[in-house]
Amino acid sequence: MRRREFITLVGGAAAWPLAGRAQQPPVPMIGVLGAVSAGEAADRFGEFRKGLQENGFTEGKNITIEYRWAEGHLERLPLLVMDLVRSQVAVIFTTGGNVPALVAKGATAIIPIVFSTAVDPVRSGLVTNLNRPDRNATGATLVAGSLGTKLIGLLRELAPKARKIGILINPNSPDAVLEAADVQAAVQAIGEHISVLEATNSEEIDKAFATLGQLKLDGLLVNPDPVFLPRRSQIVALAARYAVPTIYYAREYVAAGGLMSYGGSFLWVYRQCGIYVARILKGEKPANLPVMQPTKFELVINARTVKALGLSVPNTLLATADEIIE
Repeated sequence: MRRREFITLVGGAAAWPLAGRAQQPPVPMIGVLGAVSAGEAADRFGEFRKGLQENGFTEGKNITIEYRWAEGHLERLPLLVMDLVRSQVAVIFTTGGNVPALVAKGATAIIPIVFSTAVDPVRSGLVTNLNRPDRNATGATLVAGSLGTKLIGLLRELAPKARKIGILINPNSPDAVLEAADVQAAVQAIGEHISVLEATNSEEIDKAFATLGQLKLDGLLVNPDPVFLPRRSQIVALAARYAVPTIYYAREYVAAGGLMSYGGSFLWVYRQCGIYVARILKGEKPANLPVMQPTKFELVINARTVKALGLSVPNTLLATADEIIE
């Protein structure tokens, strides 16, 4: 799905008649709208259910959950969300970036929406203010997209010879395009340059790394995007093949063999979203629930990958790393 199609998708959703809320079923029903597949989000949903259980709600006992997965086909989201609306869900939880949340927000102005995202929900138009979300949407964000300059600094600390750096983005994501521009501006301010590599699927990821090789880049930042995380094994393998030091925003990449990551925890995001869904089921309004942001960012380094690239971890990073994976 290209950027024009993304705009049509979200704009079309916003043009629908705004759905109201019919009489609710006796047992509250939560609707899940996901951009990816159930398998790709399985580990995180354990934390989402914990957040619910900590606040008195257990699936199959006093709540039901209806799942709708786009499996990477974002064009399916409008029909999936309308199906949830027709099912009379009490709350919609969206996962897989900002697009599912924007589509859900375009479909209903009444049903509460709790979103999980890795990027800035104000910039994307999900909310107008983090502390006082407008209308019917709130949630949790990793704010990973705003960490680009910090990530490049950490990468250069571990790989000081990395001077020609690239950033891998999904060009269909308006957030990613803006974030890449921010990183480019920050790098240019110190008289250097960063190359933008684009990919929306596995084949294009292969091509992006081929371009990386042609440009002889010696460092890479992978931007937060739901397209990339399910393909982390492919990305990590390509980074190893091209012997390019790479930094990521999520620990999952490093656990798969990636060099290093810096960011908040997706598990934390899902747990907080479960808590918010429970609070809304108890009567609280999304507009009164501030968008949650992590208070702690974790630095994770894979020692085996460090060695394979012929690098060494400086004492400054050893002292600040939250985890060294052996």
